[in-house]
Amino acid sequence: MDFLVRVDASRAYGLPEDERIALIERERERGLELMAENVIRHFWRVPGTHANVGIWSAPDADTLEEALTSLPIHPYADIEVTALATHPMSRMREAAA
Repeated sequence: MDFLVRVDASRAYGLPEDERIALIERERERGLELMAENVIRHFWRVPGTHANVGIWSAPDADTLEEALTSLPIHPYADIEVTALATHPMSRMREAAA
């Protein structure tokens, strides 16, 4: 199942610089693990913000929640999740291929 996930980490930027730098490094390491596990499929920065959006994949919402709460930034982030369903046009394109 795919999800559109928006993570706004603005509150982390209120931390003292040394704590913020350490947090961001731990977050980078965990993000790379989730990418290697194919949980994070694609993601992009949102210009002008401390936010990103991405396509995450998990068997169900509970598993996605586990992945999100494993993020070191989780206590400082505002996270929005939208479950995604296949659009009929995608099915038509697949059938034509």
